[in-house]
Amino acid sequence: MPEFHNSPTLPLPTFPGSHIVLDEDYVHLSGLNAADIQGGETILGDVGEETRWVMHRLAHLLESVDCTLEDAVRVSIHLTDMDEAEAMNAAYAEFFTPPDYPARTCTESSRLLGGASVEITLTARRQASNRREDDNGPEA
Repeated sequence: MPEFHNSPTLPLPTFPGSHIVLDEDYVHLSGLNAADIQGGETILGDVGEETRWVMHRLAHLLESVDCTLEDAVRVSIHLTDMDEAEAMNAAYAEFFTPPDYPARTCTESSRLLGGASVEITLTARRQASNRREDDNGPEA
């Protein structure tokens, strides 16, 4: 059975959804942009800085469920201007050890909530020690 959580470090979602959904094997994080993060409005318009803010917050959300960015298996990125992909890629790459990058999609979206330039969604594999075992075993 999935578990649904909202982070106390973020405002409650303004949409019908949760920040974090855990299933038996994966952590699913909702899309996040700098406008969702307290203080993030100060860096709106700088794609590199927005990407760093979001990646740091995604890392924090993963840590709250005993995972890290190294556990990320899938990332979706939305940019309001695909011409900014180079700046986003440079900042994004800082959070991973080459060549071990998660599978990724990057698309252009004409408008993101709060005037942000980049929004990132992430799925990570849960550590074996944090996954539920079969029905006869302990729960994490």
